[in-house]
Amino acid sequence: MLSATPQSTSRILWPLKVIWRLVTLILRASGRLFAIILGLMLVLVGGLLASTGLLAVCGLPLVIFGFLLLVRGLF
Repeated sequence: MLSATPQSTSRILWPLKVIWRLVTLILRASGRLFAIILGLMLVLVGGLLASTGLLAVCGLPLVIFGFLLLVRGLF
């Protein structure tokens, strides 16, 4: 049953909102420079894992999460 109150985020976009809040939490806890370095490291490790083919399932989310962390750290 649907509630009568309007939602601020659609159900389709809530995973993106959760990931963005996690990135923001890491950024606030660690600081901008550390978040940028951590983001670069996650992109590199994820790229290496994704290039093997077998570990692409783990590598691609690492690349995406690292990129989001890097973007959030820069802006």
